[in-house]
Amino acid sequence: MFAIIKTGGKQYRVAPGDQIVVERIPGDIGAQISLSEVLAIGGNGAPMLGTPLVSGAAVTARIVQQPRGSKVIVFKKKRRKNYRRKRGHRQELTVLNIQAINTGMAAGSESTPPPSVEEPPAEPSPAENPA
Repeated sequence: MFAIIKTGGKQYRVAPGDQIVVERIPGDIGAQISLSEVLAIGGNGAPMLGTPLVSGAAVTARIVQQPRGSKVIVFKKKRRKNYRRKRGHRQELTVLNIQAINTGMAAGSESTPPPSVEEPPAEPSPAENPA
């Protein structure tokens, strides 16, 4: 089973046991967090797609680390104008260990969405068919 979640303005495909690096999420190391912005769930039968989110679904994760990323140098220059600016940036990150994916459905029911109603194909009218 896998889920597609959204955090920090980005989307991630996660499964139980995965370890992902996302933008900083407040919390202590070892704390359990719940990511409720689940866009889709798949892997067991038919996929569950959200519009835009899957209602009631959540991904449970544990915070492993709160590191900072490597330094990125931002250097601006305009030639022949004696204009130079140098700045550095280190992104604050969070390492998450995915524990479980909760579909939001009852434990006894299957994790498949209800069947959709299909419309029968439209038959052409006799006026349109010059046969």
